[in-house]
Amino acid sequence: MCVPPPHNRDGAVDELICANTALVGHIVRETMSRVPSHVNRDDLSSAGLLALVQAAHSFDESRGVPFSRYASTRIRGALLDDLRSVDWASRSVRRRARDLDATRAQLAAALRRPATDAEVAASAGLAVEEVVANSDDVARASILSLQAGDDSDLTENFASNTPTPEQHLEHKERLAYLVEAIAELPERLRTVVEQYFIAERPMAEIAEALGVTESRISQIRAEALVLLRDGINSQLSPEMVTAHSREGGRADRRRTAYFDAVAARHATGTGTRPAMGAYAATRRPPETLHPIASAG
Repeated sequence: MCVPPPHNRDGAVDELICANTALVGHIVRETMSRVPSHVNRDDLSSAGLLALVQAAHSFDESRGVPFSRYASTRIRGALLDDLRSVDWASRSVRRRARDLDATRAQLAAALRRPATDAEVAASAGLAVEEVVANSDDVARASILSLQAGDDSDLTENFASNTPTPEQHLEHKERLAYLVEAIAELPERLRTVVEQYFIAERPMAEIAEALGVTESRISQIRAEALVLLRDGINSQLSPEMVTAHSREGGRADRRRTAYFDAVAARHATGTGTRPAMGAYAATRRPPETLHPIASAG
């Protein structure tokens, strides 16, 4: 059960989140009915809860729009963005798949039978393994019902997927900040992040260990993701950090203190920061997780 703190601005935000958590579940269920079975429900729930938290912080009741309607729009948009972000990586795969389908159709017409993978590969100038791999990629990654369209830039056909040295360095820096940002999270948020994303424990198992509901774990996870994103952006892309709805308030001061702690940890850890693999290796094993009194 979600129990908000005493009523104030921060409490009002938590009340909105608590009162509308079920809305996320409803929209996720609705979305799951229209996408392939391989789409992960927990990932969609996480994106939806993150959007709900953001909507609660940015909601302005003076505009006369009910919060449920405002939040629904934000949640649906977040789910679509999440699905499209997963789908984006497979656009080049689908483009090749369309070319291979055209080749198969031409061969079938000429041969008066379905073409084999070897025949398709020979006609397309590809290795058989590439044709098979393309079919596997499409099966795993396609989200055809939510495809953004085929009007992509032609330059994508020639873009290399190999990261440049600059991109590699940026990726390493972002990973370092991620490790540091996780380490500076409040204890209950850090526990959920470590156990869900690193130890890969189911939400139900984490909820049981902490003595709270799965819904509460989902809410904590969403809050942690917001804080992690802003904590990393505060160091790498300050212009992307959304201003707090109540600047100077207690929650805003806590958030600023968190940003400062991430920056301080990064400064003192230069040259000795652990890689993500090392971070995962030093996590507590699942059997040592105990309920945290403040988690509820």
